[in-house]
Amino acid sequence: MHIGVPTEIKPHETRTAVTPTLAATLTSHGHEVIVQRGAGAKSDLSDSEYQAAGATLVGTAEEVWARGDLIVKVKEPVTPEFALFRPDQAIFCFLHLAAARECQDALVDSGCTAIAFETVELDDGRLPLLAPMSAVAGRLACQFGAHFLTAPQGGRGLLLGGIDGAHPANTVVIGAGTAGCHAASVAVGLQADVTMIDRNPARLEQVTGNMSNAVDGLLGRTADAVDEARKG
Repeated sequence: MHIGVPTEIKPHETRTAVTPTLAATLTSHGHEVIVQRGAGAKSDLSDSEYQAAGATLVGTAEEVWARGDLIVKVKEPVTPEFALFRPDQAIFCFLHLAAARECQDALVDSGCTAIAFETVELDDGRLPLLAPMSAVAGRLACQFGAHFLTAPQGGRGLLLGGIDGAHPANTVVIGAGTAGCHAASVAVGLQADVTMIDRNPARLEQVTGNMSNAVDGLLGRTADAVDEARKG
């Protein structure tokens, strides 16, 4: 199979869908990996690394799309890529078509096969490609929330974890899924006052137990570090 890896052109997207390590694995199984020059540059992955992995480097996105039986991207295609779709081609990437009607229509009109990362599901119902992105989103949600609580950003001048003489901020996390759990873990780590809401009581109990164990472990390690410092 000819696997194409074009440079991501959606604004602010710095990732690449295929690393040199993955390219080496694919080529070792007899596939040709066609990578646009500079595709990995924003992820600090050089063209020379792809060459060493056995990938074929080409100069333009048009050549990648023209030669690829399977196109692997990170984010959904954007307008300049719509004309490059082929009916005998498969596209594998995050699609999020509910928010991308124009892309949806272009995919349907082209007759290509499009598979969304976020819909790949294991037998037990887990979503292995979506979960890491949800984890990142959850952690960023807490990080950005803390940022916009500061007075220079128009917030109330609150620190999530409080400080001597000031109470910690009240943080509410809605949903105890992957994103919610990571948001809560960051807020707990910053010593905020955290409330989590979910429709599944059993899930809330499980998450609360995990959080408590993590905090207990952190406090135990902190206490050990203090004892070691005193001994030193």
